[in-house]
This record gives sequence, structure tokens and C-alpha cells, in this order.
Amino acid sequence: MPIPVLAGVAVLLAGVAVWRLGGAWWKYRGKRVVTCPETKRPAGVVVDAAHAAATVFGKAPELRLSECSRWPEKAGCGQECLSEVRESGADCLVRNIIAKWYRDRSCAACGQLIGEIDWTGSRPALLVADQVSVEWNQIPTDQLVGTLAVALPICFTCHTANKLVKEHPELVTDRHRAGL
Repeated sequence: MPIPVLAGVAVLLAGVAVWRLGGAWWKYRGKRVVTCPETKRPAGVVVDAAHAAATVFGKAPELRLSECSRWPEKAGCGQECLSEVRESGADCLVRNIIAKWYRDRSCAACGQLIGEIDWTGSRPALLVADQVSVEWNQIPTDQLVGTLAVALPICFTCHTANKLVKEHPELVTDRHRAGL
């Protein structure tokens, strides 16, 4: 075989390998919420995406956890929750749970439709007890589903204003007082 053909085949094989590695890594990266088989309660987990990618050739990737909200106490578990990760795929990713929850909701403060989330910057928040707004990534992963059940959505603008009022009330002028 001529050298250019061999080089082309090598480049093609390398491209396929990178595609498979990258695809597996992309599929299994990120925080997830699963139901712990032992407690039947939500648990926050992270799949070892690098290991899944490294074991993808010739077979289904081998999954293992790199983090779990029940660790270190239950670090020696059998990781049976990985079957839920395999079955539900991207549906258990925190990012997708959050996007689905906000999609058809309006801000509890201003009424503006939140819609699709801008993941690169101005993310909406949650209005929890005592009218405190918190960013959803401040909620522990294992408590996310329960928090979403009782929280209200709040847009980025209202969250920022709420945060400013709470943290620096001396800088805020309330123009909505009676008589104005």
C-alpha cells in the first residue's frame, strides 16, 4: 500500500477513536440524580466519565461512580444505581432536570416566562422558604428534586435584585412605597 493511503487510514481510525472516546465522555459527564436502591431516596452521583470513555472500545462502556452524596459512609456499595443511569440516560442529568423544570414556568416575582436557560451566563434561580432566592447549583444534588417540588422559579434579574436587597440593603432605594 502506498504511504498516503496508510496515512489516510490511520487518520480515519484516529478520528473514529476520538469520536468514540469523546461521545462516551460527553454522554456520561455531569451530576445526576438517581434513586438509591438501598434507601429508595434520591442520591446525587457523578459517573466517572473518563473511565467510561476509556472502556468504550469493542463493548458497552464500563460505568462506575466517582462521587455519591452517600459517600464516604456508603463508599463500598455495589453501585446498583448505575442501572438507572444506563436506563434513563440523560433524563437523570441535573442540567436536564433543571431545564425541563424551568421550560414552561414564569418568574414568581415579575411574571416573565423563563423558557430556555442560558447556560453560559444569566441563569434563573429558585425562590425558597422566607422568600429567599438561591441559585439551583447551591442545592445539594440529593435534595434537588424535593426542593424543586416546593420552590418557585425566579428569573436571573429578580434573583439578582433580591440578592442585592438581602446583602446590601443600604444600597437599595424602594420606589414601590405607598404614596409615590
